[in-house]
Amino acid sequence: MRPNEIAEILDRPVSRELLARDITRLAYVATDGTPRSIPIAFTWNGSEIVLCTTKNAPKLRSLRVNPTVALTIDTEVHPPRILLLRGRADLDEVDGIPEEYLRMNGTYGMTPEQRVEWEAEVRSLYDGMVRIVITPTWAKLIDFETTLPSAVEELVRRRDERRSGSA
Repeated sequence: MRPNEIAEILDRPVSRELLARDITRLAYVATDGTPRSIPIAFTWNGSEIVLCTTKNAPKLRSLRVNPTVALTIDTEVHPPRILLLRGRADLDEVDGIPEEYLRMNGTYGMTPEQRVEWEAEVRSLYDGMVRIVITPTWAKLIDFETTLPSAVEELVRRRDERRSGSA
């Protein structure tokens, strides 16, 4: 996909709502060649998806070998709204706790006191983290109102062709 096509999809109101959520599913290929899909907190900075993880996370070995990833951000209502993304994971090891990590975990219902305790615990555990930065190279929004999965789009096209041929 061309960057302007990706930007148009990501700028749609439904996409912006999905990009404001706090959990995505990250799909990647493990070093043993098997697929993995994990839920993980994320933040969108306007051009990249940023995930943060521990420096000893097993997924990092896999992402260093094969940085190609896919992401799914979706809703739990009917009809579902789904944003599918593909890209390449760039790994950025940082000292301390990245601001993105604190921000992406700030949407959970915590009292101010709980938030202070949570942040102190996080800072006591990690001397650094790895930022997984993904720039989308492909995007598809499925809202079941204006956009459908490609297989369903094909069925609709075939049905419409049959109807126009029999009219």
